[in-house]
Amino acid sequence: MTLTDLIPSVRTMIADPLGLDRWPACTASTPADVFVAGVSHVRLAEICGTPCVHTAQAVLPGTHGRPSPTDTVTSVVVTVVSVGRHPAGSLLVTVDADLARVDADLTEARLIGRVSTARDVEALLTNTCVHPDAGTPFSLLGTGLPGDLAAGDLLVFPCRGLVTLHDVRVVDAHR
Repeated sequence: MTLTDLIPSVRTMIADPLGLDRWPACTASTPADVFVAGVSHVRLAEICGTPCVHTAQAVLPGTHGRPSPTDTVTSVVVTVVSVGRHPAGSLLVTVDADLARVDADLTEARLIGRVSTARDVEALLTNTCVHPDAGTPFSLLGTGLPGDLAAGDLLVFPCRGLVTLHDVRVVDAHR
């Protein structure tokens, strides 16, 4: 448990900690953004729209950030399309991306673009975004997402390997 878990208002000054081994090398966070090699993911989404991707060198596990000479990690930015409530109280989140073809680390999902001081709640990504034929209807989407998550919010999370925009873009079946 971190200080931002205990006192959510601290998030206005301190960013939630990142799992450094899961994000690209040279990743840093602020209370409202994640930067990879100096690239703001809020700005990336403003310029490119969502979903959008940024690929960089992976980190060698256990080295506190030393870049891997061969592996890559991609950070993906998505927009929240809708938020509902599960009967058990968890948030049910739908995003504007198809994550069925990527190895997304959804437990590392971060809210970017605004700072929230709402308490963290369990959030579940509807598996229509992850895999329409999944055995369970939901996937855990981070344990550190604020309870006031809303449509239009931006989320960022890492994916192992090289992910292209084609891999995550939702394809309209009627085209």
